[in-house]
Amino acid sequence: MDIPLYEQIVEELKRDILAGRYQPGRKFPSEASLIKRFSVSRITVGRAVRELQQMGFVDRIAGSGTYVRPRSRPQSPVFGLIIPNLGETEIFEPICRAIAVAPEGLNHALLWPQGDDTVELARQCVSRSVSGVFFAPLEMVAESDSVNHQVLRILGDAGIPVVLLDRRPDDNSPRDHFDLVGIDNHRAGFLAARHLLQLGARRIGFVAYRGQALTVKSRIQGYRDALAEFDGVPPHVFYLNPDRPVESAAGFDAFVCANDRVAGRLMHALLARGVRIPEDVRIVGIDDVNYAALLPIPLTTIHQPCRDLGETALRLMLDRLDHPHMPARDVLLDCSLVVRQSCGTIAS
Repeated sequence: MDIPLYEQIVEELKRDILAGRYQPGRKFPSEASLIKRFSVSRITVGRAVRELQQMGFVDRIAGSGTYVRPRSRPQSPVFGLIIPNLGETEIFEPICRAIAVAPEGLNHALLWPQGDDTVELARQCVSRSVSGVFFAPLEMVAESDSVNHQVLRILGDAGIPVVLLDRRPDDNSPRDHFDLVGIDNHRAGFLAARHLLQLGARRIGFVAYRGQALTVKSRIQGYRDALAEFDGVPPHVFYLNPDRPVESAAGFDAFVCANDRVAGRLMHALLARGVRIPEDVRIVGIDDVNYAALLPIPLTTIHQPCRDLGETALRLMLDRLDHPHMPARDVLLDCSLVVRQSCGTIAS
């Protein structure tokens, strides 16, 4: 007996799905493309897709399209961690520790592939069939943009959900595919600059390294907006030269630094030149890493709630696994000022 044409199409599309040609959670070919592929009518294709939906292979979402139905969340998911800048900042270690703590009812594991090749780390996650990946995009190297886009493409093509930690790779990265957990970086820059203004500083520079992530752009804008509220306080952003860190520092009475690493570098250079902190220059950092309180002059800084960031990242990943078609989200947590001696005042 001849098999109806729509059933032949159903069987071929089922084989494609089971073979991994169409990944779980990803968009299924449109009816127009299926009509072209099989040289059949729209009625035949429509019946085949409805059959696939009834069999549990696809979901049809009004106004959005048809998607390959995701696999149910595994009982014991394994999540990958790709943190290429772990050695450059302390914030990621406590974030990852918080991700490792399972909420009640979840028994998950973390795969932390090791190596200097970030793209290869992504391939390792794919080869291990992880349920999702937490990725802190690479920064401050010439190939950062290329590497970050390769990583996201490899994970995206494999249908692996990604939660970005701290930052997006660049302005051109796809915002509709990947969730983000970080702090409100605009507010961080604003709080730091406002604190210095309230202490009477009026020549305030913003110091960063070249090639830092988009988060720094947001911090700079927050700094600019705080200064804009005070007449006659112009912004001045300059980039730290690691070989001559105080070359451009003359004439300022305060600095907002892109992060505590920059602040520490600047502080040591100024002290070596005989500049008194905070008598001559006040400094505020951002991050509140462990060594901020241990610098020669304990550093006033903006605190990142790293534990909350990790817990939020894990919740967002689980939500993404349960609802793969929901719009991508940026979840920005609040931050707070920690006052120490580098500004000449201590917390009350």
